[in-house]
Amino acid sequence: MKILDRFIIKSFIGPFIMVLLIVVFILMMQFLWLYIDELVGKGLSLGVILEFLGWGGATMLPLALPLATLLASMMTLGTMGENNELLAIKAAGISLQRVLVPLTCVSLLISIGAFFASNNLTPVAYNKIFTLRDDIGRKKDEIKIPIGVFYDGVEGYTLRIDGRDDKSGMMYGVMVYNHSGSRGNLSLTIADSGSMKMSPQKDYLIFNLYSGISYDETNTRKYRDTTYQLQQIDFTEQELVIPLENYTFQKSSEGKYSDQVKAMNLKGLTQDRDSIGRHFDSTVVSQRGRLLTNSNLRYLKQYDTAFGKNISVPLPYDSLKVCQWDELSKERDALKEAISASNKYISTMESYSRETFSDIYLLRRIDIEILKKYSQALACFVLFFIGAPLGAIIRKGGLGTPAIISILFFVLYWVVDISSTKLQNDGAVNAWIGAFLSTFVLAPIGGFITWKAINDSDILDTDAFKIWFKRIKNKITGKLRKVKIVYMGTPEFAVQPLDELRKTGYRIAAVVTATDKASGRGLKINESAVKKYAVEHKIPVLQPQSLKGPEFISELEKIKADIFIVVAFRMLPEAVWKMPSLGTVNLHASLLPQYRGAAPINWAIINGEKVTGVTTFLIDKEIDTGKVILQEQIKIQPEDNAGTMHDKLKEVGSKLLLRTVEAMIDGKTELRRQDMLMSPDEVLKPAPKLTKELCHIDFRNSDGKKAVNLIRGLSPYPGAFFEIRKNGEDKAVTVKVFSAEFIPQDNGKPAGSIVSDGKHYLGITVTDGTVLLKDIQMSGKKRMDIEAFLLGFREPENHVIV
Repeated sequence: MKILDRFIIKSFIGPFIMVLLIVVFILMMQFLWLYIDELVGKGLSLGVILEFLGWGGATMLPLALPLATLLASMMTLGTMGENNELLAIKAAGISLQRVLVPLTCVSLLISIGAFFASNNLTPVAYNKIFTLRDDIGRKKDEIKIPIGVFYDGVEGYTLRIDGRDDKSGMMYGVMVYNHSGSRGNLSLTIADSGSMKMSPQKDYLIFNLYSGISYDETNTRKYRDTTYQLQQIDFTEQELVIPLENYTFQKSSEGKYSDQVKAMNLKGLTQDRDSIGRHFDSTVVSQRGRLLTNSNLRYLKQYDTAFGKNISVPLPYDSLKVCQWDELSKERDALKEAISASNKYISTMESYSRETFSDIYLLRRIDIEILKKYSQALACFVLFFIGAPLGAIIRKGGLGTPAIISILFFVLYWVVDISSTKLQNDGAVNAWIGAFLSTFVLAPIGGFITWKAINDSDILDTDAFKIWFKRIKNKITGKLRKVKIVYMGTPEFAVQPLDELRKTGYRIAAVVTATDKASGRGLKINESAVKKYAVEHKIPVLQPQSLKGPEFISELEKIKADIFIVVAFRMLPEAVWKMPSLGTVNLHASLLPQYRGAAPINWAIINGEKVTGVTTFLIDKEIDTGKVILQEQIKIQPEDNAGTMHDKLKEVGSKLLLRTVEAMIDGKTELRRQDMLMSPDEVLKPAPKLTKELCHIDFRNSDGKKAVNLIRGLSPYPGAFFEIRKNGEDKAVTVKVFSAEFIPQDNGKPAGSIVSDGKHYLGITVTDGTVLLKDIQMSGKKRMDIEAFLLGFREPENHVIV
């Protein structure tokens, strides 16, 4: 076992044991509350109560193990994520799948243990509980005589006292009626005071009475004779002994309830099912025989009084006249006879059903009990694949957030399990559905969450939920509408953040964007993407020629905005960015301080970065140097280009901007200088404007990765290109490349040579291999894949790279 595996398993075992004990204790308290009425007032010893609770906890173990597995796995992965241990493991090249391997093995062992607990421990526990409940039920309540009330809790006697000294236990005004002979109130003892105690074996109740009188009518004649002889005895002190039964707790045989369904293991259940099944089959066979000979179910032929005689020739009759009667009385008699016959049929079939009901009910209970031993064990395994991935996603440890989410999933499992079991016991569904429906419901959820976690999805990020609830609250209170925002942006990248702000409920007082420009052959006026959106949603638009112009600054001042938001816009003069009360925030498509400048997305891919992100910061005098508010990173996949990363960062940036604005409104921003986000040996990489010289691919002096990264970083716009001409011709043609693949294989040709089979591939050699072109566009032609291009491109190897 590797060190990492041992570390992960140790991180899991501790929380698992702790959670299991907590869950068992909680379920045990629920079990105690369920039977508290049977335990109170019995005078049971602490040992008996603890034994009863202990066996009750054992019955809860199959239910506690799935919840403990769910919560412990979520806590383990959540704690690792919260402490950045999971991040360090991933940074070392170890995937989440590999992290889950040791915990998967442990959860499998827990599932096996849950099966053995359900099959071996739980039946014994139920047998013990059934026996203890019966023993406790036979034990009579403790004797405690209330003041001023006739108490008949002692069999054969009625007792009454007028008062009691709680310290000494002395009773005053004692009356004892002896009804043990079942002859009425013939014996009465009255005492001024007295004390009561029980024998050590609890088989006698002893009264020590003082200063009293005993009345006893001793006549033994018939009860109608009222001339009873009254015997009166005065006493100074008298001892009265009353025999007791069932006041001591006695354990009975433990095999008394061993034939109950819940008190049997798989072997016993299987044997019982076989015997009950045979009895059921024999009953059904017997019923079939009786069904054929039952007089109530015979069909007497209407026109043949000789029952049973074979009639080969059908009797002619008119079917329309069969149910027509000449007199109303005949019709009434016929209907009464039909109703009587129907009731007999129903009664007969109901009696047959009652004969088999107990067998069918027991078979259902046995079937569900057998299958639930497997389904509860499987639930531990399934719930692990909900808890562990969720922990990796939410990155929260402890008993807070994980406990809440775990309980929600467990309640879902528990409700479905109880409902399906009840449906199976009622015969509405078969045993397999009744036992495994809860697992079938949770398994797809576990698979989906696991897939999301493996792909580093933040679908269930608790911060996102908090933000969502907070937005709803702000909408209700109208808090967002009180904040005025001026939004500044131009390209498509700036549209989605603006849309998110508007949909969330923020008040966009105005939009500032670039002026309209004429372009193309017809000099058609083109509006910016942000302006088109603003006009569509009736947001005021400002398009200043100069950001320093007094008219523009005056218009901004009139708005009295609280926040300026800048996304992909020009550099603002100090007079503008200092204007709003809460500040001017910029959304930048890189992890600042890296890639300051106009083209951060392109340069991150061109330089072969594996990770990029978005940053929100407060604008200052320099370009992209202000204090950082929030950052969020995102992976650059090998298949990503500038276009796909543009869309990904646009979506992530929109959410980050919302969080930033909310933090600014609430005054909870934590500003960090950009130099604090760099390591000492880190080198700053700029992101200047893209030039035509940069877009040219120099295959002769480039390695394969550099060339492919350049193509990816400039695709789809502005597009990397190279020039090609046919041998013997002077005219060169420009070819844009949108997608390419590097093959690190030396084909013996110098860098910058064209290689192709003329049908399926076209490549250009570089210093360390070949770059295969996948998606290209020749000037004056349409963009197409390489196979379509080669259909019209003759003799590719008869061309050279310019």
